[in-house]
Amino acid sequence: MKPLALALGLFAVAAPAFSQTAGPAPAPAAAPATYGAPIGLDAARALIDKTLEAARAAGFRMAVAIVEPSGELVAFARMDDTQYGSIHVAQKKAWSAARYRQSTAVMEQRTLAGRVVTLANEDSLPIAGGIPIVVDGRIVGALGVSGASAAEDDQVARTALGM
Repeated sequence: MKPLALALGLFAVAAPAFSQTAGPAPAPAAAPATYGAPIGLDAARALIDKTLEAARAAGFRMAVAIVEPSGELVAFARMDDTQYGSIHVAQKKAWSAARYRQSTAVMEQRTLAGRVVTLANEDSLPIAGGIPIVVDGRIVGALGVSGASAAEDDQVARTALGM
Protein backbone atom coordinates (compact mmCIF):
# COMPACT_ATOMS: atom_id res chain seq x y z
CA MET A 1 0.00 0.00 0.00
CA LYS A 2 2.85 2.39 0.82
CA PRO A 3 4.44 2.06 -2.66
CA LEU A 4 1.07 2.83 -4.29
CA ALA A 5 0.53 5.88 -2.06
CA LEU A 6 4.08 7.05 -2.75
CA ALA A 7 3.62 6.62 -6.53
CA LEU A 8 0.31 8.53 -6.46
CA GLY A 9 1.87 11.29 -4.39
CA LEU A 10 4.79 11.67 -6.80
CA PHE A 11 2.40 11.70 -9.77
CA ALA A 12 0.29 14.43 -8.13
CA VAL A 13 3.36 16.59 -7.63
CA ALA A 14 4.86 15.91 -11.08
CA ALA A 15 1.66 16.13 -13.17
CA PRO A 16 1.44 19.94 -13.15
CA ALA A 17 5.01 20.18 -14.41
CA PHE A 18 4.23 17.86 -17.34
CA SER A 19 1.07 19.75 -18.25
CA GLN A 20 2.92 23.08 -18.44
CA THR A 21 5.32 22.11 -21.19
CA ALA A 22 5.00 24.21 -24.30
CA GLY A 23 6.49 24.32 -27.75
CA PRO A 24 9.60 26.29 -28.55
CA ALA A 25 9.48 29.93 -27.56
CA PRO A 26 9.27 32.31 -30.50
CA ALA A 27 12.17 34.62 -31.14
CA PRO A 28 11.90 37.98 -29.39
CA ALA A 29 10.52 40.71 -31.61
CA ALA A 30 12.42 43.84 -32.47
CA ALA A 31 11.05 47.03 -30.97
CA PRO A 32 8.07 48.04 -33.09
CA ALA A 33 8.11 51.23 -35.09
CA THR A 34 6.15 54.17 -33.76
CA TYR A 35 3.07 55.52 -35.50
CA GLY A 36 3.29 58.37 -37.98
CA ALA A 37 0.81 60.45 -39.94
CA PRO A 38 -1.70 58.23 -41.77
CA ILE A 39 -1.08 57.18 -45.36
CA GLY A 40 -2.90 59.41 -47.85
CA LEU A 41 -5.40 58.27 -50.44
CA ASP A 42 -3.09 58.82 -53.41
CA ALA A 43 -0.29 56.77 -51.84
CA ALA A 44 -2.79 54.07 -50.82
CA ARG A 45 -4.18 53.85 -54.37
CA ALA A 46 -0.66 53.59 -55.80
CA LEU A 47 0.12 50.75 -53.39
CA ILE A 48 -3.13 48.98 -54.31
CA ASP A 49 -2.12 49.21 -57.98
CA LYS A 50 1.29 47.66 -57.20
CA THR A 51 -0.39 44.90 -55.18
CA LEU A 52 -2.90 44.10 -57.93
CA GLU A 53 -0.05 44.02 -60.46
CA ALA A 54 1.87 41.54 -58.26
CA ALA A 55 -1.27 39.42 -57.83
CA ARG A 56 -1.93 39.34 -61.60
CA ALA A 57 1.70 38.40 -62.29
CA ALA A 58 1.33 35.46 -59.89
CA GLY A 59 -2.01 34.42 -61.38
CA PHE A 60 -4.08 35.18 -58.27
CA ARG A 61 -7.46 36.87 -57.77
CA MET A 62 -7.18 38.94 -54.61
CA ALA A 63 -8.71 41.49 -52.32
CA VAL A 64 -6.43 44.30 -51.14
CA ALA A 65 -6.96 46.65 -48.21
CA ILE A 66 -4.95 49.65 -47.05
CA VAL A 67 -5.62 51.02 -43.57
CA GLU A 68 -4.24 53.90 -41.55
CA PRO A 69 -2.41 53.26 -38.25
CA SER A 70 -5.69 53.09 -36.33
CA GLY A 71 -6.81 50.26 -38.59
CA GLU A 72 -9.49 52.29 -40.36
CA LEU A 73 -9.85 51.66 -44.08
CA VAL A 74 -8.25 54.15 -46.49
CA ALA A 75 -8.57 52.24 -49.77
CA PHE A 76 -9.78 48.85 -50.98
CA ALA A 77 -9.92 46.86 -54.22
CA ARG A 78 -11.16 43.42 -55.14
CA MET A 79 -10.19 41.79 -58.41
CA ASP A 80 -12.98 40.31 -60.51
CA ASP A 81 -14.07 36.84 -59.37
CA THR A 82 -12.17 37.04 -56.07
CA GLN A 83 -13.88 34.99 -53.39
CA TYR A 84 -16.13 37.18 -51.26
CA GLY A 85 -14.64 35.93 -48.00
CA SER A 86 -11.35 37.59 -48.94
CA ILE A 87 -12.94 41.04 -48.62
CA HIS A 88 -13.20 40.79 -44.84
CA VAL A 89 -9.98 38.81 -44.46
CA ALA A 90 -7.85 41.39 -46.34
CA GLN A 91 -9.27 44.19 -44.20
CA LYS A 92 -8.76 42.23 -40.98
CA LYS A 93 -5.16 41.36 -41.89
CA ALA A 94 -4.39 45.04 -42.56
CA TRP A 95 -6.19 46.07 -39.34
CA SER A 96 -4.22 43.54 -37.27
CA ALA A 97 -0.86 44.53 -38.79
CA ALA A 98 -1.50 48.22 -38.14
CA ARG A 99 -2.92 47.92 -34.64
CA TYR A 100 -0.34 45.42 -33.39
CA ARG A 101 2.63 46.96 -35.27
CA GLN A 102 3.76 43.68 -36.78
CA SER A 103 3.15 41.51 -39.76
CA THR A 104 0.41 38.94 -39.45
CA ALA A 105 2.99 36.38 -40.63
CA VAL A 106 4.85 36.95 -37.34
CA MET A 107 1.57 36.56 -35.45
CA GLU A 108 0.90 33.32 -37.34
CA GLN A 109 4.39 31.94 -36.58
CA ARG A 110 3.97 32.69 -32.88
CA THR A 111 0.55 31.05 -32.81
CA LEU A 112 1.89 27.94 -34.54
CA ALA A 113 4.81 27.88 -32.06
CA GLY A 114 2.35 27.61 -29.18
CA ARG A 115 1.14 31.12 -28.42
CA VAL A 116 -2.48 30.08 -28.90
CA VAL A 117 -3.78 32.82 -26.61
CA THR A 118 -3.76 34.99 -29.75
CA LEU A 119 -6.67 32.90 -31.02
CA ALA A 120 -8.80 34.11 -28.11
CA ASN A 121 -8.30 37.73 -29.19
CA GLU A 122 -11.09 38.54 -31.64
CA ASP A 123 -9.25 41.73 -32.61
CA SER A 124 -6.36 39.96 -34.31
CA LEU A 125 -6.07 37.71 -37.32
CA PRO A 126 -2.83 35.71 -37.09
CA ILE A 127 -2.77 34.67 -40.76
CA ALA A 128 0.04 35.85 -43.05
CA GLY A 129 -0.77 38.57 -45.58
CA GLY A 130 -0.91 41.72 -43.44
CA ILE A 131 2.14 43.98 -43.24
CA PRO A 132 2.67 47.41 -41.65
CA ILE A 133 3.58 50.20 -44.06
CA VAL A 134 6.64 51.93 -42.61
CA VAL A 135 7.91 55.28 -43.87
CA ASP A 136 10.96 56.90 -42.22
CA GLY A 137 10.72 54.45 -39.30
CA ARG A 138 7.04 55.21 -38.62
CA ILE A 139 3.99 53.08 -39.29
CA VAL A 140 1.71 55.06 -41.58
CA GLY A 141 -0.72 52.22 -42.21
CA ALA A 142 -0.84 48.58 -43.23
CA LEU A 143 -1.50 46.47 -46.29
CA GLY A 144 -3.73 43.40 -46.14
CA VAL A 145 -3.98 40.85 -48.96
CA SER A 146 -6.25 37.82 -49.28
CA GLY A 147 -7.24 35.41 -52.02
CA ALA A 148 -4.57 32.73 -52.22
CA SER A 149 -2.78 30.75 -49.50
CA ALA A 150 -1.51 32.72 -46.51
CA ALA A 151 2.10 32.34 -47.72
CA GLU A 152 1.14 33.51 -51.22
CA ASP A 153 -0.85 36.44 -49.80
CA ASP A 154 2.21 37.43 -47.78
CA GLN A 155 4.51 37.16 -50.81
CA VAL A 156 2.24 39.38 -52.92
CA ALA A 157 2.13 41.96 -50.11
CA ARG A 158 5.92 41.87 -49.71
CA THR A 159 6.42 42.24 -53.46
CA ALA A 160 4.10 45.27 -53.55
CA LEU A 161 5.99 46.85 -50.63
CA GLY A 162 9.37 46.18 -52.28
CA MET A 163 10.50 43.77 -49.58
